[in-house]
Amino acid sequence: MLSMRIILQAFILVLILVERKAFARDHTLVHFIKSYVQNEEKPTILIMNNLCWEKKVVVSLANEMSKIGSRSSTSMGVDSRYYYHDLLYLLDLDCPGAEDIIALATARNLFRSPYRWLVITAWSKNANIAALWNSPLLADSDLVLAAGSGGVLKLVELHKPSPNGTMISTLRGFYNGSLYDVRPHRELFRRRRDVMGHTITMSNVIQDSNTTVYHLPREDGMEPQYDSISKICWMNVKLAFQMLNATPGYVFSYRWGYKVNGKWSGMIDDIHSGRAELGTNCVVSDIERLDVVAYTDRLAPFRVRFVFRQPPLPYVANIFSMPFSKNVWIAMSVCAVLSTATVYLAAKWEAKEGKGPTQLDSIGDAMLLTFSAIGQQGCVMEPRRLSGRMMVFVLFTALMALYAAYSANIVVLLQAPSDSIRSLPQLANAKITLAANDVDYNHFVFKLHKDPVREIVYKRIDPEKGKKHFYDLNEGVERIRQGLFAFHSIVEPVYMRIEQTFLETEKCDLMEVDFLNSYDTFVPVRKESPYLELLRVVFKQIRESGIQSALSKRLQVPKPHCTSKMSSFSSVGLMDMKPVLILMLYGVCLSVTIAAAEILVFKLSEHRKKYKVDSTEPPSP
Repeated sequence: MLSMRIILQAFILVLILVERKAFARDHTLVHFIKSYVQNEEKPTILIMNNLCWEKKVVVSLANEMSKIGSRSSTSMGVDSRYYYHDLLYLLDLDCPGAEDIIALATARNLFRSPYRWLVITAWSKNANIAALWNSPLLADSDLVLAAGSGGVLKLVELHKPSPNGTMISTLRGFYNGSLYDVRPHRELFRRRRDVMGHTITMSNVIQDSNTTVYHLPREDGMEPQYDSISKICWMNVKLAFQMLNATPGYVFSYRWGYKVNGKWSGMIDDIHSGRAELGTNCVVSDIERLDVVAYTDRLAPFRVRFVFRQPPLPYVANIFSMPFSKNVWIAMSVCAVLSTATVYLAAKWEAKEGKGPTQLDSIGDAMLLTFSAIGQQGCVMEPRRLSGRMMVFVLFTALMALYAAYSANIVVLLQAPSDSIRSLPQLANAKITLAANDVDYNHFVFKLHKDPVREIVYKRIDPEKGKKHFYDLNEGVERIRQGLFAFHSIVEPVYMRIEQTFLETEKCDLMEVDFLNSYDTFVPVRKESPYLELLRVVFKQIRESGIQSALSKRLQVPKPHCTSKMSSFSSVGLMDMKPVLILMLYGVCLSVTIAAAEILVFKLSEHRKKYKVDSTEPPSP
């Protein structure tokens, strides 16, 4: 009985070896692989490494691949996973060394996207099946196991929803001389959207208030002014998790993430270390982050800017020369000269008939009368005859319209904002206070840029000596309202506070200047994450459906619109009257100089007269 059992086992072993040999050398496999590549409808480079087939079969396979426009290779070397979307690895589990190939592929992450695998075996209970089952075939893996014999193969896809999950096999098709593809969708992400409840963790950046830790996971809508970016991102991501049948997990971080002493901190460290799979929207400003994270889509649009009110026009220009153009000023000067000459000639003609105490007598008196007319002021010197008085009347009447227009324009210009600050260099050289929101990122972003303009801005905000200009949100917005103050922060919470505190007329001169000059904000995902493509697709679907926009409008405030351009009445300060005060100062200096010159001339004249008198008097006996 025992001998019969041994003979039967030996016979079965011989049959197995014969069938394996026949299978490995069967030319029907060449037709199957060719049909499989054609059915993929993708550019393909077939990697045939460590095949134990006969040489003629391998050569035949290479020839058939060449006929359909595909190349073949036996090298497993890969320089970068981002250049090889067309690689298809062919593995025969029945060949010796197949387990070593699986180990090598695991070490090099070749089972991950974008690489594809076609694994062939003649026996479902081969010893190497265990090695394949233990390999990291995650949600982004594209591996097809073709099992069978005698020209009949069953094709199944293998993947795990999570690193610790069980292997899931999904029917892909059959081959019995012809290939039958039974996939419901050709897109891989549509076939892997169900992650079977696996927990995916998100790192949420909390900087405004510790109460966000309580309100964010509950989505209760409380305290929307705090950490609105993180709340919007979490709402979108949680919806994405529901679409993927994933269990949401969350951790909190106090900063987005920067390198400190060569090590990552904050949210980027959570992602890099594996504590989280993705994070909150962040600005793509630090190139080093691209080494550890990949950016997907924008969930909560936000901008980091300097927000300020344009300074009043008198602070940046001489408004007293602006009401009229250059040609008008030239025309007024010419008219003043002609009027002075005309009045002087009329006064000289009147002086022939006699002079009075108010009679114009010199060119200086005529000039004084002309300037009095320009300023709509009276003058004690005036013509006495009808002709001269008619000329003075015409002069005052003509200049009255100009005086009214000039006064009206000055009143408007005193209340008008300027348009002098539109770029970062203009802001760096402007005579206004530069400050930043006292949150973590503002203590890092200013140090990332080394160009001269940004260094000037950084030194004005964070000087080596003196007061540092970092303020909380409420104080910063109040200083913006008072004017001559630029505040660097995420603009959405700033605008929310502005809507609550500003008058309508104070919203018309708001201005933004970009310091970072960076790309839009995107959600970072761990660079080697198997869920990267799944998250990228569902994020786009959420955005295209309008849900993302609705969530953003619920918690974010756009830039306030100027509903009324009417200027409110406000007091005029000394800075507004600076040109007039300077002109008055020049006038005082000139008058003092003239007075001193007159006194000096008078003293010299008196001294000369006294000298003449003394020299003409006869000497006393």
